[in-house]
Amino acid sequence: MSPSTEEYSVAGRKGYTVLTIDSSAALLSSAAPIRNEPVQARSTARLATLLDSAAAVIDEIGYERLTTAMVAERAGASIGTVYRYFPDRIAVLQSLAARNVERLMVRTADELQAGRHGSATDAVLALHAVTVELFRTEPGYRSLRAGDVIDLRPSATESTSNAMLATAVSDALVAHYDATDSSELRLAIGTAVELIDALVARAFARSERGDDELLAESQRALRAVLAGRL
Repeated sequence: MSPSTEEYSVAGRKGYTVLTIDSSAALLSSAAPIRNEPVQARSTARLATLLDSAAAVIDEIGYERLTTAMVAERAGASIGTVYRYFPDRIAVLQSLAARNVERLMVRTADELQAGRHGSATDAVLALHAVTVELFRTEPGYRSLRAGDVIDLRPSATESTSNAMLATAVSDALVAHYDATDSSELRLAIGTAVELIDALVARAFARSERGDDELLAESQRALRAVLAGRL
């Protein structure tokens, strides 16, 4: 199977929902070229350290101002080490966004496993909770999120990360929560995913823990979008 058609699955543990999407799009692999794919544990750990360092800097100053020099300094590495893996700062951001997508997918898979929630609506509300938790605990997530905020022309992928997440969530709801597959359902879930991303981001714009009133309001708006459609 070629890299362009290889499927990426987040299965979780036994009995968990499987979210399957195109790996080249979902993980932004075509948009985030890593010069030396790590094959040894030491290289993998070094790459993780570089991404962790980038995330820490982004937490402090935002993704817009991140430089490769800042990543090197925070990681205690030479600039040459950074360039060994990343051709430029955009590749760092895209790789970190790809990791964010992966972690979001894994946690979403946990929440959408069959029988975990009483209804499809409750399952989508759980996605809201997952997103809030990532904003609170995942370094750099408040600013970069799944990478859709990065302004690239032309776009690196045909679909946004939010759109791919919405497709995966819709598929899981149809498979495990007796939701009827339709264009209306998919539009509602797509709207719900965009709403969660936008309003939760707003709630965390000036608060590391999130504005409680805005988070509550985003839940009410989410219920309104889903009402009568699931």
